Amino acid sequence: MTSGSSNIDEKAQAYWQRLNDVMPQTHWPDAQQQQLLKLLGLSDFIAEQLIAKPQMISDLLSVLAHPPAAVDYQGELKERIMPLSDETALHREIRYFRHTHMVNIAALDLLNLQSIETSLQHTSDLADALINTTYQWLYAWFCDKYGCPQGPYGPQPMLILGMGKLGGRELNFSSDIDLIFCFPAAGELAGARKPLEHQQFFTKLAQRLIQALNQTTQDGQVFRVDMRLRPLGESGPLVMNLDAFEDYYQEQGREWERYAMVKARVLNDSSEYSKQLKDILKPFVFRRYIDYSAMDSLRKMKSLINQEVRRRGLVNNIKLGAGGIREVEFIAQSFQLIKGGRTTELQINGLIATLDILIEEQLLPAAEAAQLKESYLYLRKAEHSLQQFADQQTQELPVNQLDKSRLCQVLNFGSYHEFEQALAAHMRAINSQFQLLIGDTPIPNETEDSPQLNDLQDAWQLKLSQDEMVAIFNRYLTDQLASLFAVHIMDCKTQIDKKHPSARALDTLSALVPQLLNQIIDMTSSVQQDTDSVALLERVLHILMCVIRRTTYLQLLLENQGAQQQLVRLCFESPWIAKQIARYPILLDELLNPAQLYNPTPFQEYESELTQMLLRVEPDDLELQMETLRQFKQIQQLRIASADVTGALPVMKVSDYLTYLAHALIAEVVNMAWQQMTEKYGTPPGTSIQNKQFAVIGYGKLGGIELGYGSDLDVVFVHCVDTQTQTDGSKSISTNQFYIKLAQRIMHLFMTTTSSGQLYEVDMRLRPSGNSGLLVCHLDTFAQYQSEQAWTWEHQALVRARVVFGLTDMAARFDKIRERVLSRPREIDSLKHEVCEMRQKMRDHLNKGDQQWLDVKQDTGAIADIEFLVQFWVLANANQLPELCQWSDNVRILEQLAALDVISEQDRNQLIDAYLDYRNQSHHLTLKQKSILVDKNQFSEHQSNVTRIWQRTFEQS
Repeated sequence: MTSGSSNIDEKAQAYWQRLNDVMPQTHWPDAQQQQLLKLLGLSDFIAEQLIAKPQMISDLLSVLAHPPAAVDYQGELKERIMPLSDETALHREIRYFRHTHMVNIAALDLLNLQSIETSLQHTSDLADALINTTYQWLYAWFCDKYGCPQGPYGPQPMLILGMGKLGGRELNFSSDIDLIFCFPAAGELAGARKPLEHQQFFTKLAQRLIQALNQTTQDGQVFRVDMRLRPLGESGPLVMNLDAFEDYYQEQGREWERYAMVKARVLNDSSEYSKQLKDILKPFVFRRYIDYSAMDSLRKMKSLINQEVRRRGLVNNIKLGAGGIREVEFIAQSFQLIKGGRTTELQINGLIATLDILIEEQLLPAAEAAQLKESYLYLRKAEHSLQQFADQQTQELPVNQLDKSRLCQVLNFGSYHEFEQALAAHMRAINSQFQLLIGDTPIPNETEDSPQLNDLQDAWQLKLSQDEMVAIFNRYLTDQLASLFAVHIMDCKTQIDKKHPSARALDTLSALVPQLLNQIIDMTSSVQQDTDSVALLERVLHILMCVIRRTTYLQLLLENQGAQQQLVRLCFESPWIAKQIARYPILLDELLNPAQLYNPTPFQEYESELTQMLLRVEPDDLELQMETLRQFKQIQQLRIASADVTGALPVMKVSDYLTYLAHALIAEVVNMAWQQMTEKYGTPPGTSIQNKQFAVIGYGKLGGIELGYGSDLDVVFVHCVDTQTQTDGSKSISTNQFYIKLAQRIMHLFMTTTSSGQLYEVDMRLRPSGNSGLLVCHLDTFAQYQSEQAWTWEHQALVRARVVFGLTDMAARFDKIRERVLSRPREIDSLKHEVCEMRQKMRDHLNKGDQQWLDVKQDTGAIADIEFLVQFWVLANANQLPELCQWSDNVRILEQLAALDVISEQDRNQLIDAYLDYRNQSHHLTLKQKSILVDKNQFSEHQSNVTRIWQRTFEQS
């Protein structure tokens, strides 16, 4: 007996004892007892279910004796739940039904009494039955309560699209279900006791269906439900009518959504309504021409998955890794997207069936297709087995000995090493086909060895004395630089020895470091000071030391000459960028595509890119969601900074990009927090995920569209719901409590420090009553505070305030409040005195300048003076000139002030020029990681102009 089988037997005996404790006096024939014992050892899931519900055993033994080719899950479930009269009983029954049949499926699989194809079909059919039958029960219940929505073909259903493997009838054993809901047409329920629009009816129905399936009760869970593939993602309506659905996919549908829709399947019974939905999707997914552009989109998606594997440090992942399940899906779906419009036989959902069609249509050689199918089924069998051990969604190979032994027993291997060899062969076969068809292999280094590179290989790879190493570097560098480079290289080698990296890492470094040194030495020809060359070397070596245990990143650099060039260039231009890459190695992926690196994502695409990135994260994995938000910010900031340091973006565009990046992240954080709060407490009256009656007001640099690389977010939260009302959840709380908890959750998501740092530092001191005030207040309370209690400096701050998250009607209400406050008549001499007094306090406490050095933010004649001048002019003149309240950014306000003759054109030009130059300097000082102090001679003219205008404006104070 091997130690592996011994572990399984021990586990089986432990569970057998527990089973006998709950089922004494039970005797089964030896053959059945042996089957049960074997299952108890192989699956914790089966064991725990049978111990908790021993009444399942008789059904299980019957199934094992006569494995069914097909099961009428829907008919059986209908008989059980249609007589029920309340939701609690419904929830209990569908969970019991799910667990019973999943135990049966797992048992047949683990004992190898059915094929993996049959298992996939049973799992999918069971999911269909649970979703559809639960929906039908709830629909009937809703129609009794509210009335039935009618359409041209009779009662309107809520159409349910199953996506991914559910749509393809190849569902994982333990899987999320990706769903999209829609309904035929807008309208109003006829004869309802009170008016109820179809949209409201179906939204309520969708929420109840998700709750029925997704909620974890004492009886467990049916399925984790993921709705993020719907139009507009989490910010989109939960359910959409077909006209809006069609408009979205015609006008906004993206390539990744086409890819997702290949497997989309209407789960409802066939009807004219379901036919309408299919007719909408067909032209979006399948183009009438041969669509080779789809290949590039698939290649980009695979690149994103590779990035995800590196980002999450995934190893031994049979789904996402090279040669994994996802690559087979890409191969099949590439043919469907490219040729499906012409070859209608490819317009099917299932992957296995698609591979068969590819053979029939001679689109893929029969031998290759057969190999792909065999390898795919092998991986799916391994995946199912891994998930059946504990009913957990995993594609990672086991690390513990018990699960390794279980896998070997189920797959009939004598040792885990034999299994690994067979698995590797299948994954190589898949990857070779993937590379032939789609190919995402980085371009190999084709640079021939040069004498310089050969010398640098000697310097790194050979055990040389310091003098010998200096002699090598002396051939290409000055004496002083050669000595400094030699010291740093020898020190780096010593550090590496202390870290004991893997043999693979050492081999990679052996080839990589000489190439990087070659790039660095070439860069020194354009460097003015030796210190800059040494700093460049230090930054690059520091990055290598930070990723020495993450060999995939070392190999990424080795295999991509272009990535090496971008790394050296960016490390030379900006120590801030170098530090970011060292802290967050995922940013190395960005170096692979220079065209994208130096062309930041357009503002309007931030939300879409963020949604796509979050779709690869489990919806209940909050920690990874927070990591993803931070990594998205870091990636986008790297692109902005790269364009900035190379001169591709002017200063105002840099701030625009950074500000609208913050907008996208704020929206996502609010949506995430809302989802978490409503799941727990329900929703406040009159609100929904689309209309939260909640807004985020941005102040300061955020409000003024002037964010920098290290800027905090100055925000205030407001809402528009009656605070005396209650939420509608089972754990109901007051609306006031709800919004306070929502604000706390938002702050948590922003400011929690993860391995990728904070998302943003958030400053809420500008809220009514400052730090002693509530985190969120009603908009009317905000207006009252601004009108009756706010200080002049708070009105100054309001000049640069605007809504950065919230629906148009709330933004309009805030704008009216802001205009009313800013337009109040003010006594000018008193206003001058208060503004000057506040400015002097700031200068006394914050200015770091002196006779030689200028503080570009706080010094006399610097940024803060310009900001205070603008705020004074708005507060002094808005009563007569309300147009001054239109903008929140200083440059456009200055332009408006000149247009309205409040200031001269000369003053406007001098202030704008100074302001932009100061801000540009501030951005670049951040990227160079230098202080905000500069030689006063550099900006003497700006400082003189601003100071002269200040003195003229406030001369009577």
